[in-house]
Amino acid sequence: MTSVQPHQKARALKSSSRRPAKELCSECGLCDTYYIHYVKSACAFLNQQIADLEEQAHGRSRDLEQPNELYFGVHQSMIAARKQEPIAGAQWTGIVSSIAIAMLNQGWVEGVVCVQNTAVDRFQPQPIIAHTPAEILAARVNKPTLSPNLSVLEQIEQSGMKRLLVIGVGCQIQALRAVEKQLGLEKLYVLGTPCVDNVTRAGLQKFLDTTSRSPETVVYYEFMQDFRVHFKHEDGSTETVPFFGLKTNQLKDVFAPSCMSCFDYVNSLADLVVGYMGAPFGWQWIVVRNSTGQEMLNLVQDQLETQPVTSKGDRHNAVQQSIPAYDKGVTLPMWAAKLMGVAIERIGPKGLEYARFSIDSHFTRNYLYVKRQHPEKLDQHVPEFAKRIVSQYKLPD
Repeated sequence: MTSVQPHQKARALKSSSRRPAKELCSECGLCDTYYIHYVKSACAFLNQQIADLEEQAHGRSRDLEQPNELYFGVHQSMIAARKQEPIAGAQWTGIVSSIAIAMLNQGWVEGVVCVQNTAVDRFQPQPIIAHTPAEILAARVNKPTLSPNLSVLEQIEQSGMKRLLVIGVGCQIQALRAVEKQLGLEKLYVLGTPCVDNVTRAGLQKFLDTTSRSPETVVYYEFMQDFRVHFKHEDGSTETVPFFGLKTNQLKDVFAPSCMSCFDYVNSLADLVVGYMGAPFGWQWIVVRNSTGQEMLNLVQDQLETQPVTSKGDRHNAVQQSIPAYDKGVTLPMWAAKLMGVAIERIGPKGLEYARFSIDSHFTRNYLYVKRQHPEKLDQHVPEFAKRIVSQYKLPD
């Protein structure tokens, strides 16, 4: 357990609503608790320490000479999977919810940190510690806005819980791992999702208004492997918009500065990661990082249909061409965007190569952002693996 004195000292900082990372704050929630005492060492945007925390979480840091580890972090295995019987209303088939429910029902954990939405806004996140399957199911579907998941950390210590599952994204999990030993837990399980390009609630509204035909009825959306944004609407219909038809010139400023400065797309410090970007369309990409992650996956293995991950195509030209296009805010007419989308879907990168395409595209963009907006942070803030990935491309000044 953490000693009392640092917590008391930190309460004064908490009340002042300070955000030491300033404009780079990802609103992970750590600064809303008395664990703000540790923020200068824990915050992903004040002290980038992925390699050290990989060692802590997995027993070693990633092998930069191993191509898959360079991109996807420490892992024991990767598979593509989907539930044989999907959960109604889940964004995908409900693998994340199923693992959390199984861990709770079998007594592995006493609570699950997850994110519901507020009663008045489906996209406004409301972090909770779930104690029932119903509370977990109420958190299904991603909330594509900055979410203070770690704001519940005080409740964990005060409740006396000793075994906990936390579901979160990279910046949240890096801060969590940094203060893990202070939480007084006997066992912490971490189930991660890949994350890129979150927005404030106002930024999300601008994206919806600019992109969707019916922004007020969107239930959820995702940037998918077919190079289209898929919007799910209240009536069950799906709307798709090609990546290349997005109004980039209007949307460049909606993404949070923290997301524009992030290099942990794949959630390197989770025990188990469930996403989509390395899997075929309609499947989920599962990355088992350590033995704890394998134990978590084993709980639902008999509920899943699985297949090996595959990789096809070459991303490099597409990434290189996307760098100046994004930088200049190029927006194609919709007819041209649709044609380009069809062509790239047929001949473009797929499987793990699509995942590398997505990582390369965002890392080059984010490297330029940090270089231009925070040049004093560039060398320390960008991890070595990201520097190697970015070095494959020619960047503008």
